[in-house]
Amino acid sequence: MELVIFLLLVSVAQVSSLTPCPKCGSMEVPYPLSTDDSCGDPRYKVYCKNGGLEFLSAGGTYYEVLSIDPSADKLIISPPMIQNNTCYSSDLSVGGLSLDENLPFNISTHNTVILLNCSNNILLSPLNCSSNSFCRTYEDNAVEARGCRNTLCCHYLKDSAMTSHRIRIRVGGCTAYTSVVNIEPSNPVGSWNYGIELQWVRPS
Repeated sequence: MELVIFLLLVSVAQVSSLTPCPKCGSMEVPYPLSTDDSCGDPRYKVYCKNGGLEFLSAGGTYYEVLSIDPSADKLIISPPMIQNNTCYSSDLSVGGLSLDENLPFNISTHNTVILLNCSNNILLSPLNCSSNSFCRTYEDNAVEARGCRNTLCCHYLKDSAMTSHRIRIRVGGCTAYTSVVNIEPSNPVGSWNYGIELQWVRPS
């Protein structure tokens, strides 16, 4: 009898853990994402704050979740704001975006990362800092980048050979960044798909 009760409780717990979480504002929260211990998988924690869904970085910064594609195990978070009339990202104090390597999220290979207000030290890195870099187009045409104009900038396409858990900025390196998902360079800057695409590993 005790064994039957134990198995029943385990079964109920497993069903509960597979339950999708309620909507956050207008956004669905598909399994395995979890906003509460009673739904989803707690390793895939996101936060429902002020009527919107947010992702918490390892550095303690919240990033707005812009979209979720559960069929591809991906979500897109908003890049940090570039502070008015400066070229400093709002997450500069924590060194940019960092993900907890013990959690099942990583930065996907569809991101083109644009680094802004860089020092000459960055030229030693394998980045595109040429006059035809995407960052030049961004600096020259994006209103939010007006404080970055005429500074050294670079871009790189995130690939599997690079770290999957960090976009690093710092004083003495680059102080601001943005990211474009599946960039279409021929399109106007205003129509680029700005965001940082994160991919998650499916629960085993």
